[in-house]
Amino acid sequence: MIPFNKPYLTGKEGHYIYQAVLSGKISGDGVFTKKCHQWFEETYGFKKVLLTTSCTDALEMAALLIDIQPGDEVIMPSYTFVSTSNAFVLRGAKIVFAESRADHPGMDENSIEALITSKTKAIVPVHYAGVACDMDIIMDLAAKHNLFVVEDAAQAIDAYFTGKDGVKKPLGSIGHLAAFSFHETKNIMSGEGGLLAINDERFINRAEIIREKGTNRSAFFRGEVDKYNWVDLGSSFLPSDIIAAFLFAQLENLSEIQSRRKEVWNRYNLNLKPLEEKGKLKLPTLPSFASNNAHMFYILLPDLDTRTGLISHLKDKGVLSVFHYLSLHKSAFYEEKHDGRALLKSDYYTDTLLRLPLFFELSNEQVDMISNEISSFFN
Repeated sequence: MIPFNKPYLTGKEGHYIYQAVLSGKISGDGVFTKKCHQWFEETYGFKKVLLTTSCTDALEMAALLIDIQPGDEVIMPSYTFVSTSNAFVLRGAKIVFAESRADHPGMDENSIEALITSKTKAIVPVHYAGVACDMDIIMDLAAKHNLFVVEDAAQAIDAYFTGKDGVKKPLGSIGHLAAFSFHETKNIMSGEGGLLAINDERFINRAEIIREKGTNRSAFFRGEVDKYNWVDLGSSFLPSDIIAAFLFAQLENLSEIQSRRKEVWNRYNLNLKPLEEKGKLKLPTLPSFASNNAHMFYILLPDLDTRTGLISHLKDKGVLSVFHYLSLHKSAFYEEKHDGRALLKSDYYTDTLLRLPLFFELSNEQVDMISNEISSFFN
């Protein structure tokens, strides 16, 4: 069976973990945590980053930082993972779901302004498949209506947005805050893990406090206070330095990992183009302002029955393919809380999107075999 995903090991993960253990400090904010922080701040220009135990935790920290209160409204796409929504629901927010784009599963930026009310507190764009939302539109709306922007960049490591000013900016560096994931299904991973990127300096000090159970412990260890105390809300969001050691080995090999993933993505795209030309399926599209970080390769099938049939066909041939999100506005938990608007494009992606295997060690021969089996299904 060709798996949907296979975590890639660079060879240094175990060595760095051993170093972390020998250092005598394997709790949070050890040597390798600091190395990862420095890498992200220098590579992508984030003002401040903090490793977390998951992207979910980073999003929950963001909800605390922007002071989400019961009754506040937060706009986000319906076609996303439940963590995007949960982080704000936990603080009492009402989620206002936006429609997806016609050409891409990301949120329709032009639908956002009509959803803004006097209770709106934040916009949470999700960079689906590592493909940028139009951040010019979103940041302009945020400035106009005095809103916060929290980028859900879970899938968007090493992905970029080119704005109307012609400047290429890393995703996660544009909103006030951003959250990344290092789950084992991501391009760069540590099994579990995440990161909060802070681009608005007013949040830096409080973010450290929230991440340290609501204490000023970080300031204490820097010698800025003579003792630390409980000063705010917070929780234990720090990952072990063992996780950071694993992650740092991945970061050192980012270019190699990205290069191979893009080769796989491009090979799928070339192989399956004839099927798109025949109207059998649709291939991913990239808006002109977005880069491709090859996080995933998906195809869009004509309907749910076709997708179900293709999943079964590929499984019979030894290939594991998977569908993705179910529209959150139709979820058992939130359907009654949704305002009743039909989100047809979100539902379209729910029913028709199929993700194909994509990982570093997937060979060209395997990509060709999977492509051929998709062709044989339609023939």
